[in-house]
Amino acid sequence: MLSTDLRDNVLVVRVEEKRIDASKAPAFKDEMTRCIDAGQNQIVLDMSQVDFIDSSGLGALVSCLKRLGPRGSLAVAGATGAVSRLFTLTRMDRVFALHPNVDTAVEQLSA
Repeated sequence: MLSTDLRDNVLVVRVEEKRIDASKAPAFKDEMTRCIDAGQNQIVLDMSQVDFIDSSGLGALVSCLKRLGPRGSLAVAGATGAVSRLFTLTRMDRVFALHPNVDTAVEQLSA
């Protein structure tokens, strides 16, 4: 479901699924939690492959952000189409730093 790469002390997590919905959100949250618990506190979530996310997926993202707490950052990169619109409609664009691509997000978090 996820692949990871460390760039400039920022963990880039690429979602390898087209959907983060009720059936996939628990596994997504578990994998993200393992990354966070391993000590990664600057994370870019590459959502460029994701075409759909529902309230369960958003809930999993919020849970990960809360788990990071004030010691870390979780940026979202590459959200397009319906996913980007959902972040705006739910005002999650005020909760998460949204970036057009991974490079921009990594640059921001590593600064």
